[in-house]
Amino acid sequence: MNAFHYQNRELCVEDIPLARIAEQYGTPCYVYAESALTQAYSAYSNAFAGMPHLVCYALKANSNLSVIRHFASLGAGFDTVSIGEIERVLAAGGDPGKVIFSGVGKSIDEMRFALETGIGCFNVESAAELDRLNDVATQLGKRAPIAFRVNPDVNPNTHPYISTGLRGNKFGVAFTEALDLYRKAARMPAIEISGIDCHIGSQLLDPAPMAEAAGKILGLVDQLAREGIHLDHIDLGGGLGIRYRDEEPPTPTDYLKPLLECFEGRSEALCFEPGRSLVGNAGVLLTRVE
Repeated sequence: MNAFHYQNRELCVEDIPLARIAEQYGTPCYVYAESALTQAYSAYSNAFAGMPHLVCYALKANSNLSVIRHFASLGAGFDTVSIGEIERVLAAGGDPGKVIFSGVGKSIDEMRFALETGIGCFNVESAAELDRLNDVATQLGKRAPIAFRVNPDVNPNTHPYISTGLRGNKFGVAFTEALDLYRKAARMPAIEISGIDCHIGSQLLDPAPMAEAAGKILGLVDQLAREGIHLDHIDLGGGLGIRYRDEEPPTPTDYLKPLLECFEGRSEALCFEPGRSLVGNAGVLLTRVE
């Protein structure tokens, strides 16, 4: 049953009338259904059953501490892009070892904080960022776990403003440059190569581009392995679309099916960022009560 539904002509969240919430807390008031969050997370986690995986919730979707706390209780990882987002994960009881630090323009202070916190992995976006991170880790006497965000040059068939995986997009390192950057990272004393990352866009309704990107990334992973550079995880991002108007998004199982076929027989753990769909239909904004 939909978490938001009518009972006796009253709109309710689960079994609580929204009018009662508005009366107690006032408006405007954001209301989220815990059961909807659980259902959305479980749809992805269950689709990965039988293989090592981590479903990472991106705080850019909603950084409400209660939402973060609930996903942490379900075992989720977290995709973050700033000190503030990492601090919110920690404040909500999230495991720092399940935190991925993505995003362009990471500052030295942010790198230092993340290393001292013991996050799971840095998603490195450029050669300059790699050099800076190596310097910071060296100063702290630590090794920084990294994955390069690789731009696979795949058309995600979404709105051009939220496309992130084409060669002309500003994110990540070029696919043709990735191999040399991994070779460079492997020679750095304060860098520990952990994985590889790509993100092709948001509001994705067709699973084919994600499978195409995965195929290209896996080809690069195998090339790295032949050179003795072995990865423990592959981080794939690209948010499954939600219904804004008349879209018909696939279920997580249908969306992930061609992607999972690419991973049959592989040992690497799969990290996946579903994007907006984890919270897209889990909340409402109360602005007025009649």
